[in-house]
Amino acid sequence: MTIINSSSNDDHFHEECAIYGIFGTSEAAAHTALGLHALQHRGQEAAGIVATDGQSFNIHRGLGHVSENFGEKRQSFLAQLVGHLAIGHTRYSTTGETALRNVQPLFADLEFGGFALCHNGNLTNALQIRENLVSNGSIFHSTIDTEVIIHLIARSRNASLVDRLIEAIRQIDGGYSLICMSKDILIGVRDPFGVRPLVLGNVDGAYILCSETCGLDIIGADFIRDIHRGELIIIDNKGIQSLFPFPTRPSRFCLFEYIYFARPDSFVEGNSVYTARKNIGKYLAYESGVDADVVVPVPDSGVPAAIGYSEASNLPFDLGIIRNHYVGRTFIQPNDKVRHLGVKLKHNANRKQLEGKRVILVDDSIVRGTTSSKIVAMVRGAGATELHLRIASPPTTHSCFYGVNTPKREELLAAQLDVQDMASKIGVDSLAFISIDGLYNAMGKTSRKSDNPQFCDACFTGEYPISLTDYDSGRIRHNV
Repeated sequence: MTIINSSSNDDHFHEECAIYGIFGTSEAAAHTALGLHALQHRGQEAAGIVATDGQSFNIHRGLGHVSENFGEKRQSFLAQLVGHLAIGHTRYSTTGETALRNVQPLFADLEFGGFALCHNGNLTNALQIRENLVSNGSIFHSTIDTEVIIHLIARSRNASLVDRLIEAIRQIDGGYSLICMSKDILIGVRDPFGVRPLVLGNVDGAYILCSETCGLDIIGADFIRDIHRGELIIIDNKGIQSLFPFPTRPSRFCLFEYIYFARPDSFVEGNSVYTARKNIGKYLAYESGVDADVVVPVPDSGVPAAIGYSEASNLPFDLGIIRNHYVGRTFIQPNDKVRHLGVKLKHNANRKQLEGKRVILVDDSIVRGTTSSKIVAMVRGAGATELHLRIASPPTTHSCFYGVNTPKREELLAAQLDVQDMASKIGVDSLAFISIDGLYNAMGKTSRKSDNPQFCDACFTGEYPISLTDYDSGRIRHNV
């Protein structure tokens, strides 16, 4: 889900949303709220739930965390979301418009009745479609790409919702997972390349669709399987029906789900995220070992890779940086001096474990390099005698167009400088990234096959598997 005409100044990558749906329980909204809590890491700016009892649709959407909308102090909202069927969404927005009209799930009264939709990913031809729809009289209420799907469904002349949805999806390109609902049906869809995740589970006879398995664990649901790439799954009172209405494409699952986005306790595409991150750390050590005294992660995302690095290098692992988990989403920074200290809101050096030591610092990625520079300065200030930065992903040289909020390419440090110059700019004694083949090895592949890569790795290689219609035509005004 992308906001049109936006950019980001944050020095991190951000997954742009989580999706959740459940069919067949009187506690559908409550289960959805719990699932969204578990998936909060995928989006922290807004949350919403739509529920139905088969007669009426009940909706609450709001800015803020899930707990701010459906937590203990907001139980009245949940009580109003009556029904056996519900879908929900958490959203990360870019610095474009953060407004209620852009919060999902989107809802519309269409010819066949109420319809709600939530989306994880990016549509790469949404602006082209939007222009055509507007020129033919469509009126848009949001600035997100997701809404074009609703308009395409509304304009379809097919009789059934499923056929309308198939017709609509055949017109869109991009990396996406969708969950949608009418009064009596829950539908999940993954794009033909399977870029974004979607899983199926069951609890006490109720079926669940959600972004990650941790969203199943929180309500005690059993994992059934991943939704296949290009699959459309239908859940109603008759059970489950699976369709494959799109051309078969090679798998291009997003590598950054393993590196950073998915929760470590989740399984995606049949793989433990935690194990994958440890393996990445091990291969990073094999490729870029250096004499040192201690391996220190940048918490929290660098922890599993640092454990793997420590095991492979036979160097001790220690928490030389402590993260403050109670920092809010915003903080008043009244002047440049205070703003410069902002990194210490989230991280502080554990001096006892750093002073007088040669430190290997492990992080998941480098974006602009500003946060890395501040963390390095903080660790040096705590008395580290040497500092070697090791990154559990290859250099990020290209923007993502498939569901990850990344800066403009000219703002990506690795797109502007070679590794040695990056090391000098960040202030480390040495800097090394895992190689693209090392990353594939860590994922159980022999190497990256240039003619048939098994993942989407465009942010590292610049090889985009799905057409970038809006970007190529000059329409796009974000992530370029």
